Amino acid sequence: MSNSILNKVRSLAEPLVMELGLEFVDVEYVKEGAYWYLRLYIDKEGGVEIDDCAEVSHQINEVLDKENPIPQAYMLEVSSPGIERPLKKREDYIKYTGKLVSINTTEVFEGYSRFTGNLKGLADDQVILEYEGRKIAIPLSLIEKAHLTFDF
Repeated sequence: MSNSILNKVRSLAEPLVMELGLEFVDVEYVKEGAYWYLRLYIDKEGGVEIDDCAEVSHQINEVLDKENPIPQAYMLEVSSPGIERPLKKREDYIKYTGKLVSINTTEVFEGYSRFTGNLKGLADDQVILEYEGRKIAIPLSLIEKAHLTFDF
């Protein structure tokens, strides 16, 4: 059920967010305790401001009320993806080339299922990562989760 909700919300929210000059990063629909949460993550060059979140929240709320894709009560949250922004789209792997990233794979790949290294780009549906002093090419199809990370 939640995948169809996510797909419907994504199809409603992404054009609206883009129309406002922002980037649609991701959407999640999760139950935490007794409550359901619909979270939209947006971004823009220089970072998202509270006014951006408020505007998207107001506009998407109107659309969701009209379309009613979610059968039960939920809380809507709109925010920045944060400092460890997830990498969801092919374009993200190109945009963040040169950045430190963490990648989890769905299965063991070259002896590991977690990688942290310098992102070198995307080629032939493979994420190129400098990992432990060498370049490796992780197939996109094996990536379960990827995000920017920082070495503190």
